[in-house]
Amino acid sequence: MTTSPCALTAPPITSTTRLLRAAWVVTAVFILSNAATPLYGYWQQQMGFGAGTLATIFTCYILGLLGTLLVAGQLSDHFGRKALLVPALLLAMVAAVLFQLANSVALLMVARLLTGVAVGIIVSAGMANVVDQAGEQQKRQASLLASVAMVLGAGTGPLLAGVMAHYSQHPLAVVFNLELALLALAMTVVLALPRRPPSSKPLTLRLPAVPRESLGHVVRGIAFFGPGITATSFVLSLGPSLFAAFAHVGSPLIAGGTAFAMFMVGVAVQFSVQRLAVPRIFLLSGVATVLAMASLWVALQQVSVAWLVLSALLAGAGQGLGQLGGLSLIALHVPANRRAEANGVFNMGGYVPAGALPVVTGHLIDLHGLNTGITVLAALIAGLALMALLSLARLQR
Repeated sequence: MTTSPCALTAPPITSTTRLLRAAWVVTAVFILSNAATPLYGYWQQQMGFGAGTLATIFTCYILGLLGTLLVAGQLSDHFGRKALLVPALLLAMVAAVLFQLANSVALLMVARLLTGVAVGIIVSAGMANVVDQAGEQQKRQASLLASVAMVLGAGTGPLLAGVMAHYSQHPLAVVFNLELALLALAMTVVLALPRRPPSSKPLTLRLPAVPRESLGHVVRGIAFFGPGITATSFVLSLGPSLFAAFAHVGSPLIAGGTAFAMFMVGVAVQFSVQRLAVPRIFLLSGVATVLAMASLWVALQQVSVAWLVLSALLAGAGQGLGQLGGLSLIALHVPANRRAEANGVFNMGGYVPAGALPVVTGHLIDLHGLNTGITVLAALIAGLALMALLSLARLQR
């Protein structure tokens, strides 16, 4: 009895399956990106560092990400997504191991730096890969999926770590060994991708850029994404210290749960506005970010955990909406052979203030107290969001 060749042929992978697999790679790395957030209190107790050092550790992640974004998009567009995604996942695995072994600030800084490098590749090549798997009629849906995958991972990491830190006697081993398993699953997806031959054009690395006709779209996205992600970066880097100061409880479960809720709001609002025009999405993003900073200031005056949580939730909405609007413009207006580079420029524009402002705030808190540091941060972020809203109003006239 002979077997028909057709019987040995695996069923074709649908476009939806390809999209979901590509999105999973983004989620797996972003789980690592914020998994350390609820554990900073543990490390602070073990190593005895303050808010300024904590913000500096967080900024190592931003530096690794920004340095990678200078070249990752160009390398991905030239060599293909797979050539960049494999080393990104390997670096993420090394970072997860270092987090487990960390017994000094220096090791934490290295782990955060490597995490930033991995994330830098993912937001360039990984998110472009999600859009690459979509047909021409699915570009906006693919942008939504890529954005949601990023936010879902960013929120799941701190929740997982917070639960483990609260209930487990060995939270570092549990959290980061689980993350190693998730990254291994992502690696199987990446290894199954077809290897694209490099571009025939010579590679000349330069500062990342986008086509002139697409520049306005990318800048408009940065104007709203930047303030939003700066607000959420503050919650991730200094939020646990604020909860400890306001509630006199340094619970990793509270910090992780709040960060998770913040990012889940970011996911929910993206699904709820996916059919709106991009300018309307930007309008909602700017308003949410301004309200987040107003709530943060009220929380400071009232010493209120409730207002602090509200601020975090509004910040999640501001980032999620700004991110969705910016990625949608890139998917619609930037050619595929420049899309990863455009993603890099977009994220650089957002992460520069997200890295700089929280670390400045951390040192201001150490030098001049909580009130001064938080007030300055809230005013700067709200000011950036208001400027974006004013520019949007001029364009709509």
